[in-house]
Amino acid sequence: MATVTLSSSCCSSCLNKFKIKASHSVSRNLVTLKRRELLKGVALSSLIVSVEVEAPPPHSLAREVEVGSVLPPSPSDPNFVVFKASTKDTPALRAGNVQPYQFILPPTWKQTRVANILSGNYCQPKCAEPWVEVKFEDEKQGKVQVVASPLIRLTNKPNALIEEIGNPEKLIASLGPFVTGNTYDPDELLESSIEKIGDQTYYKYLLETPFALTGSHNLAKATAKGNSVVLFVVSANDKQWQSSEKTLKAMLDSFRV
Repeated sequence: MATVTLSSSCCSSCLNKFKIKASHSVSRNLVTLKRRELLKGVALSSLIVSVEVEAPPPHSLAREVEVGSVLPPSPSDPNFVVFKASTKDTPALRAGNVQPYQFILPPTWKQTRVANILSGNYCQPKCAEPWVEVKFEDEKQGKVQVVASPLIRLTNKPNALIEEIGNPEKLIASLGPFVTGNTYDPDELLESSIEKIGDQTYYKYLLETPFALTGSHNLAKATAKGNSVVLFVVSANDKQWQSSEKTLKAMLDSFRV
């Protein structure tokens, strides 16, 4: 029988190779384990970020309730409540670009959210284009919105009065697309008038807009004050207009800046 004799140097070399292989194996396992933990952490972080981004801000929940539960009744007509905009309501009011305004609306209406890109939040206090201040709606009656336009977009005269910008037809030609939501055709204008309330002059409009995104019937009221022209828009489809024309016109008449 043959006898194999291993020298001590050979055994030592084999043992060292085994240790190196074992060390590499452990290292790979540790790296794999750390990589798995890291991926789990990234996935968890992504989930947290996703939840935080998609979750609506707490104040938006309050805006889904009927305004009658949060706004005071109108002193002149108990069938309406009064919305008075303040600096806590919009970025433009906080920046001082728009003066406070108010109007009445039925207590069943709800305030709806204004997309950040439309709110002017990203460009205050020097917005170059009109933005949406606030929006309210009722599925059975219609919707309203307040749109503000920088005065410099319409005239180079600082603090110009609305009469100094032009007549009612000239103004609606510039702001008509913000009434309809798409395009404005002068043939859609049925009536225009001028109303004086105290020192403030308002232009009022009645439009029939069959192709408008906002609705086939639109009312609008505009005035200039400070750095902006403020436009109040009341919109309805045929069914809403038929049942709520009187209410919608009362809302338009109540608008003040």
